[in-house]
Amino acid sequence: MPNLFEALPEDRSREDFADLLSRPGVRIERIVSYGQATPVDAPYDQPHDEWVLLLKGRAGLWIEGEGETVLGSGDHVLIPANRRHRVTWTDAHGPTVWLAVHFDASVKTRSP
Repeated sequence: MPNLFEALPEDRSREDFADLLSRPGVRIERIVSYGQATPVDAPYDQPHDEWVLLLKGRAGLWIEGEGETVLGSGDHVLIPANRRHRVTWTDAHGPTVWLAVHFDASVKTRSP
């Protein structure tokens, strides 16, 4: 059975993005950072909601209209669609492991 903390990337010079599950309307990815940050002049601006959970490490997350928040293990946040955001810093002394769930609101789901 796969484990989110196994096989962490050896290359610490860049972030690692790995899709774990992709289905119509949802994509789940693991992100591993080693001191990386999003450039100030290149924030993310996605057409879908994104829920992120910080599994390991620490990071700063800036969300437009909300400012910067420091995240630690277990912290999670919903980033609404079309809300500019960026990672301001991640732990440079060890891996920061994220779980990101991307939701495509245009896909209709069935009610139980």
